[in-house]
Amino acid sequence: MSDIQRLSKKHPILKPWDIETIVNTFNSLELDANRGLDQRHLVTGVQKIEPERQYDDIRSALKKVEVSRQGMVELDEFVVAILREGDKGGRPGAAAGGAAADPAARAFEGITSDRAYERRTILQSRQNASSAHTINEDEREEFTNHINFALDGDKDIGYRLPIDPHTMQIFDEARDGLILSKLINYSAPETIDERVLNRGRKLSPFQVTENNNVVINSAKAIGCSVVNIGSQDLAEGREHLLLGLIWQIIKIGLFANIDIKLHPELFRLLEDGETLDDLLKLSAEAILLRWFNYHLARAGWHRRVSNFSGDIKDSENYTVLLSQLVPSQCTRDALHERDLMERAEMVLQSADRIGCRRYVSPKTIVNGNPKLNLAFVAHLFNTHPCLDPLEEDTVDRAELDEFLFRDQYDREARAFALWLNSLNVDPFVNYLFEDIKDGLILLQAFDKIFPGSVNWKRVNNRTPLMRFKQIENTNMVVDLGKAHRFSLVGIQGADITDGVPTLVLAIVWQLMRANIIQTLASLSSHGREITDADMIKWANQVVSSSGGQSPPIRSFGDQALSSGRYLLDVLNGMKPGIVDPQLVTAGRTEEDMKMNAKYAISIARKMGATIFLLPEDIVEVKPKMILTFIGSLMAIQH
Repeated sequence: MSDIQRLSKKHPILKPWDIETIVNTFNSLELDANRGLDQRHLVTGVQKIEPERQYDDIRSALKKVEVSRQGMVELDEFVVAILREGDKGGRPGAAAGGAAADPAARAFEGITSDRAYERRTILQSRQNASSAHTINEDEREEFTNHINFALDGDKDIGYRLPIDPHTMQIFDEARDGLILSKLINYSAPETIDERVLNRGRKLSPFQVTENNNVVINSAKAIGCSVVNIGSQDLAEGREHLLLGLIWQIIKIGLFANIDIKLHPELFRLLEDGETLDDLLKLSAEAILLRWFNYHLARAGWHRRVSNFSGDIKDSENYTVLLSQLVPSQCTRDALHERDLMERAEMVLQSADRIGCRRYVSPKTIVNGNPKLNLAFVAHLFNTHPCLDPLEEDTVDRAELDEFLFRDQYDREARAFALWLNSLNVDPFVNYLFEDIKDGLILLQAFDKIFPGSVNWKRVNNRTPLMRFKQIENTNMVVDLGKAHRFSLVGIQGADITDGVPTLVLAIVWQLMRANIIQTLASLSSHGREITDADMIKWANQVVSSSGGQSPPIRSFGDQALSSGRYLLDVLNGMKPGIVDPQLVTAGRTEEDMKMNAKYAISIARKMGATIFLLPEDIVEVKPKMILTFIGSLMAIQH
């Protein structure tokens, strides 16, 4: 029986000539070997038959179709999507959602109109149709605009841009991991070695999973919170999870330059009686508010901002800020405009004159969208910080130089902070030596690694804490470490509270190592504690059994590790063929070593390993960090 005859019996509402048109159109599209159409191309196919049909309407129809293959649409499913079966009354052309939408769900989400419900509510799955998540359309639009701007002209995905910011297209385009990988590298350059990415117009589900593994593990490595987000969620295009992840990635890029090492002049934001340590305790958002208020004060303005929502809604503070930053291009004329939308538009016209009209619209200013206004202010800081440089041979400069001396520990501290954040500690760790001073973060880590080990009734947790209360907590941290056989000779709670770098790193490292050892023990058949020697033996066996060329290593400090070739042999031994030998350098120069190290890190993430070390840690053979790398590989192998 032909497709046309079979479909005519299945869908009697369609005439044979209609079905013939649908079948011929489907067959003319770019199908895979099993006659499946990539969901990203569904809209193009349907619009060939129904040119007036909108992207989101087609997408909504597909969400009601049970697809037999993830990410692919077969002929029968294509017909159902065109018919819009499952919509109100099952009639072709009936709008999805509308008056039939669940009134309770609409009331819960605060949505009043049929159109708003259809445009804002996303059903998570057919199996759990009562579970709905709303997304903010303004954020979706501006994040899509950011992606179009950031990735314009990219050699691998440029042909897929621009993505229509007014539809849900971004969630379909992001499924295969390519756009998200590129976005990560835009926000944090060189995080991902793009040579490991699976590219092309037709990717298998396995290739998509590999790309999304890279996304998830690389996002962790730059500081994103990806708890309860897996590669499958990305491949399924779960809108609320994708939008949240995209925002985190964009925010990390916007905040990258809010760093006193890059902008020593941030020292000028200190208030009376504060030290540099006080500034380091602040989050990037708090520093931006300080910066905003610093310029309002210098402008002689009577108001201050304490948030990125209510305090900017009337555009007055924005008007004064812009006129202070670039007085030659931005005036205070908007203060004389009484209409808030018109005033916001005047602010954005000023921003446009200095190349900063991004992330916000008059509506999102007046509505006080906190994310988009935060992005706008961060963009202003990144392009026009307008802070006077510090003078040499001053007390301020001396204090800053002392801090920069401590920067020698920065790379290790960064990795440990990212690891702590991966445990979902609260609050988020921004600067390790400051954020662990009250002991609460470390106590949370102990409780997650050794459940039930912390007696929370004895913990002082009403922040902010007086110093003696902080030391009571950090003494408890030291006691817990000793109880779990950590080497803490000469370390007291006061050392943690004082942020002594070497001692803080020593205890956090032992926590991280305990976490790795515990994970490996739980995965092993015998359940005994895994030693460094066990990990080294395992890695050497993987290399030798697969015919790797690297000689065995004797320790995690073996200088042979610096070329990166040994780690690549381990990876290829775990999964033969995953390393392309043509991309492996001889590892004789520092640049070649770094290329191999970067390649190894991205392959490990592609295989599903959570990796926090940097290429430099491999090239310089940092034993602690290399142990974490081998330990993570051993964990996924088991």
